[in-house]
Amino acid sequence: MLRDDWEIDAAVWSVTSFSELQRDGISSERSARLGEIVDAPYVNTALGTSAGPIIAATDYVRTVPELIHAYAPRRCVILGTDGFGRSDTRQALREFFEVDRKSIVIAALKVLHDEGVVESGVIEKARRHYTYGAEERFASWLK
Repeated sequence: MLRDDWEIDAAVWSVTSFSELQRDGISSERSARLGEIVDAPYVNTALGTSAGPIIAATDYVRTVPELIHAYAPRRCVILGTDGFGRSDTRQALREFFEVDRKSIVIAALKVLHDEGVVESGVIEKARRHYTYGAEERFASWLK
């Protein structure tokens, strides 16, 4: 969607275990404190050669991807499904909790705007294009 709708290239990564990535980061920090020469945490190494925002979106609560936040090489926006007691289709739940692809695109555009890469008009145009956030001032899952 970023490329097709906004002519912005993006790379998509899949994380199989946020906790393993956190353990790697903790291990790197510990080794450095012990005076050992260590490689940077894998998250930093893997994402450090790319540019642009890091958007971590998950069907789990936000605290899961937050496990690697400290090891990201730059700003990392976390999108997650903080809430409970809801039952619906996967797509409907992703839209409700704002972790669907529209939300990921809007989050990426917001970071790019904050970094001076895109103008604010692009974000507003994207919100209208995707009818994002038009219904309510506060997200339903925050109430």
